[in-house]
Amino acid sequence: MRQVPGHALWIGHAGDVRNLPAIHEAGIVAVVDLAVQEPPGPIARDLLIARFPIVDGPGNPPWMLLAAVDLVAGLVADRVPTLIGCGAGMSRSPCIAAAAIARVLSIPADEGLALVLRTAPADVAPGLWAEIRSLVG
Repeated sequence: MRQVPGHALWIGHAGDVRNLPAIHEAGIVAVVDLAVQEPPGPIARDLLIARFPIVDGPGNPPWMLLAAVDLVAGLVADRVPTLIGCGAGMSRSPCIAAAAIARVLSIPADEGLALVLRTAPADVAPGLWAEIRSLVG
């Protein structure tokens, strides 16, 4: 799990979403799980848990993508320590994080993606990113 520079936002993989000790140690209080192919992570009484079963490519319901971006943007704007996780932490999580940060900072989505990807490798699915960009600008 890695923190997005300048934000109370972490990006991780399916294992990170299930690692409650590490989540608590980092001070994270909200977990956004995006991995449709993974079983839901554990529920903890003291965490906000949101699950958006998104596929890593095109074909996601626009309302679901927007709901995920809206939630994460609100958490980022309020500086709520949040972990976004997907299967490998390389595509869905960075895409939703980028769109949320772009919304909060009022910058183009591609600039948000560049900010999120500046310090870590990624393998963004072009179809997924195209869908998100078309929704958030």
